[in-house]
Amino acid sequence: MGFRMGIVGLPNVGKSTLFNALTRTAAAQAANFPFCTIEPNVGEVAVPDARLERLAEIGGSRRVIPTRMTFVDIAGLVKGASRGEGLGNKFLANIREVDAIAHVLRCFEDPDVTHVEDRIDPVADAEAVETELMLADLESVEKRRAGLVRKLKGGDKEAVQADRLLGIAQTLLEAGRPARQAEIADEDARAWKTLQLLTAKPVLYVCNVDEASAARGNDLSRKVAEMAEAQGAASVVISARIEEEISQLAPDEAAEFLHEMGLEEAGLDRLIRAGYELLHLQTYFTVGPKEARAWTIPQGTTAPRAAGVIHGDFEKGFIRAETIAYDDFIACGGEQGAKDAGRMRAEGKGYVVKDGDVMHFLFSN
Repeated sequence: MGFRMGIVGLPNVGKSTLFNALTRTAAAQAANFPFCTIEPNVGEVAVPDARLERLAEIGGSRRVIPTRMTFVDIAGLVKGASRGEGLGNKFLANIREVDAIAHVLRCFEDPDVTHVEDRIDPVADAEAVETELMLADLESVEKRRAGLVRKLKGGDKEAVQADRLLGIAQTLLEAGRPARQAEIADEDARAWKTLQLLTAKPVLYVCNVDEASAARGNDLSRKVAEMAEAQGAASVVISARIEEEISQLAPDEAAEFLHEMGLEEAGLDRLIRAGYELLHLQTYFTVGPKEARAWTIPQGTTAPRAAGVIHGDFEKGFIRAETIAYDDFIACGGEQGAKDAGRMRAEGKGYVVKDGDVMHFLFSN
């Protein structure tokens, strides 16, 4: 099950530097001029989870396979993108293909790095990008509603639902508010998602600060945090330059470097976890002699659907799931100990998987 987060922002805010650090590659060209990233660069990164190593140690697993998230480095946006300015059309099309947006904001001063607006104001930058996305959405909504007129006259139920949802979005957008602020009923959730509105996607603000501000942030990042809180959104402070340096070091050297910088952990770990939480994801585990593996599922996933992440046949032929809570697995010294202590449970089709569950699925062919 793939989950994609798009890294967006104005040119020269540090998007590609951050992407390079995330993916441990130099695939994205980081240069001091707009549009240095023309095609979206895609990279998969492991989701940090200390529980997995502990499970592998207890289970005697030969391999450790973390769950992963996909990050997409998308070309820098400029004002007028909704009208096709710069690389606007490509930018907007690429955003439609991701599940969430990591909006990188420049929260550092550096005369050697130009800014397209000749000023350093991350809140204004965020508003500029949001405005372009809202304008693009509004144009899309108006066109789609106009295209539904004939079907509406014929009483088409799907068209009636789509027009109603598009109307909700249009009201918000015309008021200068993003579509993600809409309150959508559960029965409309799937249809709402198929509208693929840009401003309906959840947003995480990434404050790219200078090296000296990496531990505590600065005045600029605090303004972003205030904006995010007012929106009910999240923000993360990170120094893309530091993270790029760390990405080139061996694990022990990286740990020493972080300690010297006064950082408890890499900013990228915080960023990935924040993205995971933003998408309302969680992890369950499978553990055996061959491998210990983490699997990503949305919160609220039932056992059969969780099994289907491993293989479709597991979901189709699901019988039951043998389940051990992570804490019980650790406390009992593994699967056999949990069985002996009566901490292994047999769960049926209605069981909602909890974060950290260690699972074994029984299914029929």
